[in-house]
Amino acid sequence: MLRPLGLCLLLACAVALTSSAVIVENGLPILWASTTAQLTDMPTQEGVLTPDPWKYLERMSLFRFIIAATDPFMGTMGTNATDSPVWGLPLQLGWLQKSGRLADPTGTSTCGDTMCISPQSWWACINYFVSVLPFLSAVQQGLMGEGVQVRMQVPAGAEDYCTTYNDCVARYPEPMAKWDAFYQGLKTDSTDSTDSTKSDLEKKDDILGLFWDAQRTSLHTSACNARQSHYATPEVSFANSWLNSAEYIAAVHFQSNIQNSVPFMTPLPSRVLKAGDQPPIDDLSTEENHSLKTFGWMKTMNTLMGGRLVTKWRDSMCSIERRAKGRDLLEQLVLNPSFPYSSFLTFMASMATAC
Repeated sequence: MLRPLGLCLLLACAVALTSSAVIVENGLPILWASTTAQLTDMPTQEGVLTPDPWKYLERMSLFRFIIAATDPFMGTMGTNATDSPVWGLPLQLGWLQKSGRLADPTGTSTCGDTMCISPQSWWACINYFVSVLPFLSAVQQGLMGEGVQVRMQVPAGAEDYCTTYNDCVARYPEPMAKWDAFYQGLKTDSTDSTDSTKSDLEKKDDILGLFWDAQRTSLHTSACNARQSHYATPEVSFANSWLNSAEYIAAVHFQSNIQNSVPFMTPLPSRVLKAGDQPPIDDLSTEENHSLKTFGWMKTMNTLMGGRLVTKWRDSMCSIERRAKGRDLLEQLVLNPSFPYSSFLTFMASMATAC
């Protein structure tokens, strides 16, 4: 097993450690040094913060604020400054930018450089739900200070996106409730010393469970579905299998810190797939082709089983010990091309008994 390296964050991984584009600079997400460090330096209008989440650096800055605000409550994650699982989200955004998935897929605008995020991009839309929504929730939960008000800017083509906490709650109550629960649980688990029976490992597992529950729920919103029509069939298939993988990752409570995530940033394709692309694809690495094949197999098997494979996986990951075994299995499945898919099914059969 690959325990020393940890599990690849499938929702954020995507750049080869050798020939593919690099998405970290000095060990941090790309262009992190250019993001805004102070909330008061963000755009404001009449005392209301007005970030523009359709600018790459401003959306990346939202993650910087979230990480800074939650770090004091992340003691169970470890002693390093990059141990928070939230780091997986800016890494994901960096992959989307580097792979061209934040660009306008319709070709009707010039949006596609490093500073621009297109509202027409399905990937940018999905990412909105794991960047803007958790930021607005963090503000509402008081993590950014007292009395902070936020309203996201709305450029042309983004009129159907929610812009304030109340707006997002009204439109997407379930994801917002999950992010609220994550922050509330984070503060409770890190400050509650009355429950002496709960170990740090259990507190850590609880926090990761809340984090992934919020992320998974956000990723599975239907609000972005229509934007998939802008892409070729292979890209849509990959996008759907990528979403399917979130179910497996969420169930094992993966700690998506930088150390665990960066070494595994090879598996996802480094460009948007086009018509006719089918693994093996000549201009993609062996690792990228393997991930496409593996993700496709996982999605196909779940479909053939009427969605029961994901359900059985979630049910099997019912204890800290089982989740550790699940992480080890996913490492092998994603990172080891010689690992037989049949071993995954054998593992599932062995986990059939209740916890």
